[in-house]
Amino acid sequence: MKYSLCLRRAMLLAVMGASLYGAAAQAQEEAQESDASAPVVGTRPAMNTLTPQLSPSPQQVASGASAADDAQGDVAELMQMIHDSKLVELRTTYNGSYGASLFFYPQEMTYYVALFQDRHFWRVIKSQDDVRAEAIYAGFVKQTAELANIEIHRTELQAQKAFLDRVIALSEDRAKRLQADLDVARTQQAQVNEHQREVQGEAVALRAEKDRAQAQLRELQRQVQQLQRQTEAGLPGAR
Repeated sequence: MKYSLCLRRAMLLAVMGASLYGAAAQAQEEAQESDASAPVVGTRPAMNTLTPQLSPSPQQVASGASAADDAQGDVAELMQMIHDSKLVELRTTYNGSYGASLFFYPQEMTYYVALFQDRHFWRVIKSQDDVRAEAIYAGFVKQTAELANIEIHRTELQAQKAFLDRVIALSEDRAKRLQADLDVARTQQAQVNEHQREVQGEAVALRAEKDRAQAQLRELQRQVQQLQRQTEAGLPGAR
């Protein structure tokens, strides 16, 4: 009789273990699929799209296997209640990709405090003490702020780098335009200088021709006067 009872218990434990293993594997596959569509930093996913954390958090590793199992149980319970729309979302705070939420289950006067990152639940604590729930929520909010500092700093640095890249691109474009204008100005100045030299040379040549023409004119005038005197030689002078 005892042997039969022990055998039944062993078979029941084996079936339960296989079921839990299959459920855990399915949950992990679903979490991996949802991770591909994780939102960018700063966006707020719908609460019913959140999933369990893929890997155990440092707190879960430190607290041992039993604490991790309890936390996973609370996570699964919270997910199911969110799916069934049984909870009231009292508070939610986002810092970068991290967030904390305070839920209330009116039917049992129970509070659920959740810490999550992107679409993955990280920790879930439930309590029927509203003061304790608020304190845990405040602690989670503080933790999200500390965790998000690096993300926020990275986002700011990315924005600053993008801004500097745009300024550099605009400056380079401006420099190219100014260089093009300078090249045009230099080319035009060279053409103007060449034109000035040509005009100056023509002016010098014209001045020389003018001087020669004036000298020739004076010589012709002198010859005309001389011929005029010779022609009028011996004639009475004009009165």
